[in-house]
Amino acid sequence: MITEILIILAVMGAAYALAKAKGLSVELSMLASALAGGLAGTVVKTPPFGELGRHLVEGTFTYLDVILVFFTATLFMSVVHESGGINYVVRGTIRAFARKRLAALLVLMIIVLIPGALTGAGSVSLLVVGAPVAMALGRLGIPQKRVAAILFILAGLSAAAPPVNIWAMILCAGTAIPYVGFELVLGIPCLILGTFTVLLLGWKKEPLEAGASAELPEVPAGMTWWRVLIPFVIFFGLVVAGRVWPFATPILGLALEFSIAGIAAFLLSPKRIPILSLSRDTVKRLLPLLSTIVVVGVLQQVMTATGVRGLLSFAVISTPLVLLFILLPVIIPFSEGILTFGGAAIVGIPLIWFLDSIGYHATVVIAALSFLWALGDGLPPTALIGRLSNMVAGYRGSYWAFLKSTWVPWLVITAVGMLMILFSSRLVFLVRWSM
Repeated sequence: MITEILIILAVMGAAYALAKAKGLSVELSMLASALAGGLAGTVVKTPPFGELGRHLVEGTFTYLDVILVFFTATLFMSVVHESGGINYVVRGTIRAFARKRLAALLVLMIIVLIPGALTGAGSVSLLVVGAPVAMALGRLGIPQKRVAAILFILAGLSAAAPPVNIWAMILCAGTAIPYVGFELVLGIPCLILGTFTVLLLGWKKEPLEAGASAELPEVPAGMTWWRVLIPFVIFFGLVVAGRVWPFATPILGLALEFSIAGIAAFLLSPKRIPILSLSRDTVKRLLPLLSTIVVVGVLQQVMTATGVRGLLSFAVISTPLVLLFILLPVIIPFSEGILTFGGAAIVGIPLIWFLDSIGYHATVVIAALSFLWALGDGLPPTALIGRLSNMVAGYRGSYWAFLKSTWVPWLVITAVGMLMILFSSRLVFLVRWSM
């Protein structure tokens, strides 16, 4: 039986490699791998040929709730951006902290973290706020390569930050762990690591030039701070209300909470927003990421039905613990670089089962692995966040030179992630304080 599963795994790997060699996207390559693995499995009747179609269809719905959160959150941020709120905040930051470099860097860091934290995608942070923040960092005298490095690290951290963490959602769905208690165990390291990154890569003694905000994008007339803040207050108010008064507050869910906040942002916009065309554009922009999540579900379903997932789980639990910890800083980022969110489903789920069974706290471990997966978004062949950071920052030099400029934050984030895993049982208080 193990030999048959190994053959199926080899067929899936060969199909993925062949699809990539033919120039297909990561999503289509993973779909080809899932189809090839399913067909190979029918030869030994795991699953039977008649049930293959059912498994493929069921797999597409595995992460439907994640997709709904992803879309509604991104649409909410798109409405805020389209109304001029993002540009207004960036311009206000530069004007208010024109001669306070530390404050300017920290506020710009928060601006980058928020969209990704609310949507679960660092690419959304770069698409929504990347250009104005890159311009502001450039006016601080930071070279383009370091601007790209700052945006890459912050965008990765934003994807790991609460309240929406796609890797954690995938792992929780695959291991039957409730998606609760992540706020502090993710939020505190994100703020500390983000602060370290912007100060390391962006600190200079020269003050910001007077009038630097003149080059920033214009904002529509009538935009004010309260128009920007009220939608966020509504969203976080709904989230907090469900935690403070759990038995008196209806269970809305993140998708509906984002929708309510988006309606508020739409109504408060000082200019007319074509919401239907904006929704279509949002879907087009998210299509690669949404399709990745759908294909990850199909791949996970096929791997479960064929026994490949069980074999990988056995491989994880049979690996010596010391060797496993040595390999994690390499395996986890590269699984993201090759499979994007698929790495969480294929590698992460059996890893969480194993570590949880030997006494490591699952929620803390999931949070720690999220930081390692965030780094993988800069690694080929996908390098989604890395390439997008270069594009937004206007950096056209060597990609490897760009990655080299991130080595100190990279090592620090890796060390923090590994220490969180090793001492997960001592960090349980962060989980309890979030619940």
